[in-house]
Amino acid sequence: MRYATIGAAVLGLALAGSVGAQTPNDEVMAPIKKFIDTFNKGDMPGAASTHAKTADLTIMDEVPPFHWTGADAFTAWSAALEKDAKKRGVTESMVTLSPPGRLEIDGDQAYVVAPAVYTYKENGVAMRESAQMTFSLKKASGSWLIHSWAWSGSKPKKAGTPKS
Repeated sequence: MRYATIGAAVLGLALAGSVGAQTPNDEVMAPIKKFIDTFNKGDMPGAASTHAKTADLTIMDEVPPFHWTGADAFTAWSAALEKDAKKRGVTESMVTLSPPGRLEIDGDQAYVVAPAVYTYKENGVAMRESAQMTFSLKKASGSWLIHSWAWSGSKPKKAGTPKS
């Protein structure tokens, strides 16, 4: 019984010490979550703040011209997305990211793959697109930043359309 009590006390101390502490996974996911949250609010400067402003920043998405690189890649992608949205009548854009199916951390570098769903209205019609987002991140000066991401999705369907 004494060993059980000691074990319970040690477990309690271990758990108490970890309350509020971020795990490495939480730290890596923080800029990704902020990117999605700020994007969904229409806060593009907030979304941009999660990305590195370095020559290796790379974005791949289904919006022409499909590929952006360099320190201003996020700004160029954002402008292309807005242009495409106006052209196609896209409103009420929302990305929902599920927990990652894969998260690898090696020192100051990370790789994350997470299921995603993009919902929006196109000329008033509710649309839905299932996808995966793949991210690479680097940690510098104590903070993780997105250095690349790619959207890999199927063709959008009207919301409520069965998957094929």
